[in-house]
Amino acid sequence: MRLRRIGSLPRETICPVRNFRLKTTTRQHLRANLLMLVAAMIWGSAFVAQRLSLDSIGPFLFTGLRFLLGAFVVLIVWSVVRRRRKQAGADDAPASLVPSRASTLWRDGALLGLLVAVSISCQQIGLQYTKVANAGFISSLYVVIVPLIGVVLRHQTGIGVWLGALLAALGMYFLSVDEHFSILYGDWLQLAGSIVISAQVVLVSRFARRHDPLALALVQFVVCGVVSLAVGLAVDPLRIADIVRAAPTILYGGALSVGVAYTIQVVAQKDAAPAHAAVIFSMEGVFAALAGWLVLGETLATRALLGCGLMLAGLIVCQVMPMWTARREVSSDSAEPA
Repeated sequence: MRLRRIGSLPRETICPVRNFRLKTTTRQHLRANLLMLVAAMIWGSAFVAQRLSLDSIGPFLFTGLRFLLGAFVVLIVWSVVRRRRKQAGADDAPASLVPSRASTLWRDGALLGLLVAVSISCQQIGLQYTKVANAGFISSLYVVIVPLIGVVLRHQTGIGVWLGALLAALGMYFLSVDEHFSILYGDWLQLAGSIVISAQVVLVSRFARRHDPLALALVQFVVCGVVSLAVGLAVDPLRIADIVRAAPTILYGGALSVGVAYTIQVVAQKDAAPAHAAVIFSMEGVFAALAGWLVLGETLATRALLGCGLMLAGLIVCQVMPMWTARREVSSDSAEPA
C-alpha cells in the first residue's frame, strides 16, 4: 500500500488541536475588539450626556453623582468577581486588600481620584464653551501626551510618537483655532483636562501592579465622587427637582460611561492586542462628533473636519507605529542566522 506524503495533508489533519486553538484565539480577539468598540461608543456618546446635564444641574454635582454611581456599579462587579474566585478555590485576598496594605491602596487610589476629579471638572465646565466634537477629540489627546510625558521621565521615545504628536497638534490647530487665530475658551479647558488625565494614566500603569485593578478603580471613583460632590454642594445650587430632571444623564454618564465601560475595558484588554486597543479607543472622538451631530444637531466646518481627521491620524500613528517598528525589529532579529 502506498502511503500519502504528510506534506500533502491539510493542516487541519496534521494538527487539528492547533487549528482549533487558532480559531479560538481569533474569536477571542474579535470579541475583545467588539467590546472595546462598544466602550469607545459609550465614552464618546457620554459627552452628549455631559452637555445635556448642564441644562439641569451644576457641573460638580453632576460629576460627583456620576462617579459615585459608577463606583457602585464597579463595587457590584468586584463583589461578583471575588465570589467567583472564592467558589473556584482561588486566592481571594489580593495583596492590596490585606489590612496591612489597605492604607497604600487608599493613598494611591485617592491620588488618582483627585486627578480624575480635576480632569473631569475641566472637561465638564469646558463643555459649556465648546462643541461636543471638540471636547471628544481634544480629550483623546492623552494618547499622545502620555508618551510625551515619558520623554520627561527619560523613557525611550521613537519617531512614531513625535509624528503622532505633530499630526495631533496640527489637527487641534485646525479644529480649535479659527481664521482670526482665536481659540475657544472651552477648548483650553479640554486640553488642561487631557494633560491632567495623562498624568493619571501614567500613575495607573505604576499603581496597577501593586493592587487589584477593580479595587483601585473603586477607590479612585469613590474619592473623585466624594470630592466633586463636596465642591458641588458648596458652589452649585442644590434642588431635588434639578437632580430628578438630570437623572437620565447621570445614569448614562455614571452607570454606563464610568461603571460598565470601564469594566468592559478591563475584560476586553485581556484578549486584545495593544495596537488594536489603541486604535479602537481613539474612536472615542469620532463617536463624540457623531453623537453631537445626531442628538444636538452640531455640525463641523470643513476646517474642523480636517482637524478631526489629523488628530485621529495622530492618535493612531502614535500608538501603532512604535509597535509596528518593534515587531519588525523582532522579526529581523529572528531571521538572522545564528
